[in-house]
Amino acid sequence: MEDDTAEEEDAVSVQSVDRALDVLEALSEHGGQAGLSEIAATTGLPYGTIHRLLQTLLARGYVRQESDRRYALGGALVRIGGVAERMLAVWAEPYLARLVELSGETANLAVLEGDYVVYVAQVPSPRRLRMFAEVGRRVLPHSTAVGKALLAGRDDAEAVFRRTGLPRRTDRTITAVGELLEELGRVRDRGYALDLGEEESGVHCMAVPVHDGGRAFAAMSVSGPAERIDAVDREELAAMLRKVAEDFGAAVFRS
Repeated sequence: MEDDTAEEEDAVSVQSVDRALDVLEALSEHGGQAGLSEIAATTGLPYGTIHRLLQTLLARGYVRQESDRRYALGGALVRIGGVAERMLAVWAEPYLARLVELSGETANLAVLEGDYVVYVAQVPSPRRLRMFAEVGRRVLPHSTAVGKALLAGRDDAEAVFRRTGLPRRTDRTITAVGELLEELGRVRDRGYALDLGEEESGVHCMAVPVHDGGRAFAAMSVSGPAERIDAVDREELAAMLRKVAEDFGAAVFRS
């Protein structure tokens, strides 16, 4: 009887953890902050359950309450997120190295932080003329292949573009919201994103999203001089990228 009671208590505890993570993910999906009704609509949890979970998360610093009574992701997540991002870079290195070996070009891993793309890992090409995107560099997503790959699967891409203002980086940068949304549609259709000199003149890049089984949590890319990237069969390069990205995503989230 005591064993049965202990198992039931463990099941309730595990369910509470699962639901608390649902609440945190809901806040993330709403851009980092949301009201109680938005969290309920996203998670499907009762208001009372959400309120109890939020009180615990507030006490631990994983959530904070704003002056307008909405809830936001808390500072405690910054510490955990920073460590996780560094680990992600370590895990990505052998996969990026495989991409370099297969393509001969520089391979990158990037994530979306707020409205910016951040490069978290890179393995450079062994060639003398090669491309560099400094690890830790923050760029706006509209002019990069990794940014387009990350935003193509999101519902808030238009809002991101309107907030950032779409500054022109080169004469090939797309600076119209409607045109960019059409480009994201093409990214979804073909399964990869391109930067054809839109971030830096003379540099071309191809990127694909890295999925956690559902959403894209990162983007993986290869970049190089335009003449070399253009000389490669685009579909073959995309297939290579997708395979490595799928393997990496599966390795990161394997149970």
